[in-house]
Amino acid sequence: QASQEELKAAYRRLCMLYHPDKHRDPELKAQAERLFNLVHQAYEVLSDPQTRAIYDIYGKRGLEMEGWEVVERKRTPAEIREEFERLQREREERRLQQRTNPKGTISVGIDATDLFDRYDEEYEDVPGSSFPQIEINKMHISQSIEAPLTATDTAILSGNLSTQNGNGGGSINLALRRVTSAKGWGELEFGAGDLQGPLFGLKIFRNLTPRCFITTNCALQFSSRGIRPGLTTVLARNLDKNTMGYLQWRWGIQSAMNTSIVRDTKTSHFTVALQLGIPHSFMMVSYQHKFQDEDQTRVKGSVKAGFFGTIVEYGAERKISRHSILGATVSVGVPQGVSLKIKLNRASQTYFFPVHLTDQLLPSAVFYATVGPLVMYFAMHRLIIKPYLRAQKERELEKQRESAASDVLQKKQEAEAAVRLMQESVRRIIEAEEARMGLIVVNAWYGKFVNDNSRKNEKVKVIDVTVPLQCLVKDSKLILTEASKAGLPGFYDPCVGEEKNLKVLYQFRGVLHQVMSADNEALRIPKQ
Repeated sequence: QASQEELKAAYRRLCMLYHPDKHRDPELKAQAERLFNLVHQAYEVLSDPQTRAIYDIYGKRGLEMEGWEVVERKRTPAEIREEFERLQREREERRLQQRTNPKGTISVGIDATDLFDRYDEEYEDVPGSSFPQIEINKMHISQSIEAPLTATDTAILSGNLSTQNGNGGGSINLALRRVTSAKGWGELEFGAGDLQGPLFGLKIFRNLTPRCFITTNCALQFSSRGIRPGLTTVLARNLDKNTMGYLQWRWGIQSAMNTSIVRDTKTSHFTVALQLGIPHSFMMVSYQHKFQDEDQTRVKGSVKAGFFGTIVEYGAERKISRHSILGATVSVGVPQGVSLKIKLNRASQTYFFPVHLTDQLLPSAVFYATVGPLVMYFAMHRLIIKPYLRAQKERELEKQRESAASDVLQKKQEAEAAVRLMQESVRRIIEAEEARMGLIVVNAWYGKFVNDNSRKNEKVKVIDVTVPLQCLVKDSKLILTEASKAGLPGFYDPCVGEEKNLKVLYQFRGVLHQVMSADNEALRIPKQ
């Protein structure tokens, strides 16, 4: 975003700093000549509107290309940007064609009631009866993929298989979705299964106003008992910035009317719902608190009461790696009993393990369902997850260091050469600042600092940047913009891939001050 005047001022300043004629030492003269040529090349590119537009979009690679490999060189900057946006759209469309967006769920139901509900008299004559019997009594697997046909049309193929106590079945569905406008879309669905006959459905979504939308889903299920129609309509409205209200009407096999309010903020998620229907009517309240930590920890609780009984649920979930979230929920209800539900989300795949512990309300079952997962999680996190993530991070950093080793070495040599060339200019700047009681950089370091006791085993990796920073002082001010400081003259990256800071000890008006700035954070000293 620099103006031509700013470019010229920076160019003149760097030319004065790196001009070969200002240095008599042969080695310094050679280093100055190389840096002076780099500055001159940069100014030639940035002072010409066409080459600057190409460089802004394509980088140095764009400047090295000839003819139409990028765009026609005689075009204006506006035309170059327009051409670039067109090429970007084409790339997006190609990327869209390659994307299938797979989603899947695997659910394994476990019957562990023998742990708490067994009766010893029933097992007296059974060999091996001293061990509780834990069984898998149901499984469900579903998978779907999306195939974009055009920018507005998408085909969705999905299927599922279910089994419970030895009986099971499955179905396959194909849906064709078309985005009709910025306000809505429509979807046709065709399905078939071994337990039920063919299915035909139509779904329509429409934004009625900027704050209100409606979704309607009609379906016809064919079976040996005849045709069973179904209709579901949802009307939703933004009540305020963070709150949505929903009205749902469902007609068919399980007719019901449902209303709910959902409030979602940065720190919490609250839902209240009421349903009147056949055969189920209920009222439900749930709350989830979101902790603002790097693991995205959430705790939740809900109460659901209706004709079928009452269920109280509580649980938590936490991010355990870059793409994985682990959660556990305890469900206590009448007449359902006590269950523990463990869920692992890995990218777009979900693994769900509901464990039924008892049909009765036993305090021991509630205790073990609550404490057991916590003990297992902390043990796994300390012994397996944390060491694995630490080793993975080290491997990634090592790869980054290896790939950037030659580039860092070159940057280091350039930075050291620049510092040697700055010495004379810095001496003059310090003399001028001392005369006016201005800004003098006493010491400055850039790199990785270790201030936390939990990281005391880590190695400090910093470089001295006192001279380069003093060289940037102008009129008793030092102003650094929001960009990585590794690109400043006399700087280089001492710890590739790691968090870096700039620490400055400076004197202003005869008083010492200290400031710490993050790598990409803007800095202005003296502080007002």
